[in-house]
Amino acid sequence: MKNLIKLLKTSPLSARFGMAVILISLGVALLAPVLAPYGESEVVSDVWLPAGSDHLLGTDQLGRDMLSRLIYGARNSISIAFLTTMLAFGVGAVLGLVAATTGGWLDNLLSRIVDIFMAFPTLILALMILSILGTSIPVLIVVVALLDSTRVFRLARALAMDIAIMEFVDAARLRGEKTFYIVRREILPNALPALIAEFGLRFCFIFLFISALSFLGLGIQPPTADWGSMVRENSGAINFGILTPLYPAGTIALLTVSINLVVDWFLHRSAQIRA
Repeated sequence: MKNLIKLLKTSPLSARFGMAVILISLGVALLAPVLAPYGESEVVSDVWLPAGSDHLLGTDQLGRDMLSRLIYGARNSISIAFLTTMLAFGVGAVLGLVAATTGGWLDNLLSRIVDIFMAFPTLILALMILSILGTSIPVLIVVVALLDSTRVFRLARALAMDIAIMEFVDAARLRGEKTFYIVRREILPNALPALIAEFGLRFCFIFLFISALSFLGLGIQPPTADWGSMVRENSGAINFGILTPLYPAGTIALLTVSINLVVDWFLHRSAQIRA
């Protein structure tokens, strides 16, 4: 605990700001039913009302409370993006580390499969697959995770190939250690700082990607609150000078920037430790 407090004290202001925004976002996501003044899909008033005492951020295109929608949107957007990132890393990192450590036909096979998927624009490929399989949340998570795992695979493979030529890895092979032991005990601990930083960046990309899919109508479906779909649903308000769609757009930008600030600080600190 003392080390954590000391670490926070020595962190720059930008990293503290990023961590504060992330912690607040997580708190709002976890306590959404308690914090929201109205239900997620409850119609409470007229459409596009301005901010007032009854509705602090006004209402949306159907007369639902915008503050409540933003709070529930935090829970849905963050949790789905986090689960998708976890799945992408679980698939991509494991396959990348194993491919680099094993080499041979397995490495070539996995690398060529990844090359095929990366040859297509990710957004277009996701739109095609989701149009065929449907847009339920489980399908959305699996499709986006598998498409993004190709990026994780390339990074994990590159890191593992640099570490696999080290002397301590050769010593483990000479001792007769199995591949999964070498990956788990020798390669993964040395690749972990870069993978942790990449996890934060990939979360940002997946978070923005799912928001983009929702904006296009193939992401999280209504009436489930999602920041990306909330921008699309209220985009017509801009024509009347109403700022309603800027609220979810601003939350997307704020959380993305905050995560990047923390990741940049983590990378800088890791570089100092290695030096």
